[in-house]
Amino acid sequence: METISIFTYGALFLLFLQLTKRLFVSSQKKLPPSPPSLPIIGHLHHLKKPLHQFLARLSAQHGPILLLRFGTRPVLVVSSAALAEECLTTNDIVFANRPRLPSFSLSSYNYTNLATANYGPGWREMRRIAMIEALSGHRLAFFEDVRAEEARDLARRLFRESGVRDFTRVELKSRLYGLAMNVMLRVMVGKRYYGEEDGNEEARRFKEMVEVTSSNAGASNVGDFLPTAIGWFFRLSVERRLARMHSYRDRFLQGLVDERRRKRRVEEEQGRSASKTMLDAILSMQKDQPDQYSDTFIKSLFVTLLAAGTDTSSNTIEWAMSLLLNNPEKLAMARKEIDNKVGHDRILTESDLPNLPYLHCIINETLRLRPVVPLLLPHHCLEPCKVGGFDISSGTMLMINAYAIQRDLSIWSKPTEFIPERFLDGEAESGKMLPFGMGRRRCPGEGLAMREVGLVLGTLIQGFEWRRTSSEEVDLTEGSGITMPKANPLEALCMPRQIMIATLSKL
Repeated sequence: METISIFTYGALFLLFLQLTKRLFVSSQKKLPPSPPSLPIIGHLHHLKKPLHQFLARLSAQHGPILLLRFGTRPVLVVSSAALAEECLTTNDIVFANRPRLPSFSLSSYNYTNLATANYGPGWREMRRIAMIEALSGHRLAFFEDVRAEEARDLARRLFRESGVRDFTRVELKSRLYGLAMNVMLRVMVGKRYYGEEDGNEEARRFKEMVEVTSSNAGASNVGDFLPTAIGWFFRLSVERRLARMHSYRDRFLQGLVDERRRKRRVEEEQGRSASKTMLDAILSMQKDQPDQYSDTFIKSLFVTLLAAGTDTSSNTIEWAMSLLLNNPEKLAMARKEIDNKVGHDRILTESDLPNLPYLHCIINETLRLRPVVPLLLPHHCLEPCKVGGFDISSGTMLMINAYAIQRDLSIWSKPTEFIPERFLDGEAESGKMLPFGMGRRRCPGEGLAMREVGLVLGTLIQGFEWRRTSSEEVDLTEGSGITMPKANPLEALCMPRQIMIATLSKL
């Protein structure tokens, strides 16, 4: 008993010293404002979905920089353009890593994909390949016909399904996702999944995987931040769901790799020239360096490109159409610009986009109001630093609230209103807009997204009349997760424009 008492008192004394040291060190630091929290869970009991909206309200009360505790993890929330630039430019290297969140582990092949890998040689090589083989200016130009064909296929299907003189109700979300999926798969593996039929079962399943992963992973998953003894209870059902989705996703991606490998072997045996897809390039490198460019490396890279390449474009177009339907005068202005610059004898092309500034303003205003990733992807503080004059400890998770920054009343006039003209008037500066992030972890797919969104949105506006399904405005309720989809998929009334029927009938 005496021995047990000695150990007990010794443990309590060590705990007292540790707490005293922590309090002393904290008292020497200048920490950001922080609302009252509870032991163990920190501020988790306050969190509400959608998380970006809740954090925006919290920042409006306490200021543009906050230090929260998600369980045992310190979280720095930044809702100011100037502070975001300080984090991702001045302290770029310090915040270049990603936090290790358990819900990201499976979906990212153990934190090795382009979105979740720490900054280093592996991440740089993966980004280099993505840029050279898919996202560089040269490759974007090379695959311009792919995007044009998919945009025209969408227009052709809408034309066939719509009445020539009557409006037809159409659901856009799945169509836009199918288009974006086809574009990415044709660039990556030379294969499309969505077509005249309802769509390939594997493709539909992959779409489900992306949605489940987005809604269950990331900062909104409470179980990621609680101690193991408690967190497992909250993570159990989520992890089972994510594990099931990962199994499907891995088989889907491995199937793409194996199928392409077999076709390459046949092409080589027949003496045909090799294809020029992204997968072909990596499989060629795999022959010389099989360990570095393994199948896992390929699947890890592809899972990011597919998820980001489909969500970014399809969600942005759906949000843009929703906002335009609620603001028909803006839709009319965009159509007038396209009619004047492109005409009615042909469908617009990507080469027309530089001559359509108002269309570009609509896209920018959509990204301002409805950023695809409203909280950006979280960053991890590698070493102690200062942000806004405050001391930030290593291990802190950084969350940049692009949603709040792009609605900041101090830098945007009428920030909650849809006003594309603000981008013509020079109100927006690059530092105020963060839909693709900033710094060395900035999304490399910005060029692809802007071209694809401009082409598809312009085609929809040029070729068809659009109306709401009722006198009520389109519901703009936001979904939650890593990305920000519409909570309710967009349905609209569609009819070919009389002046475009001859052109559409030739598609």
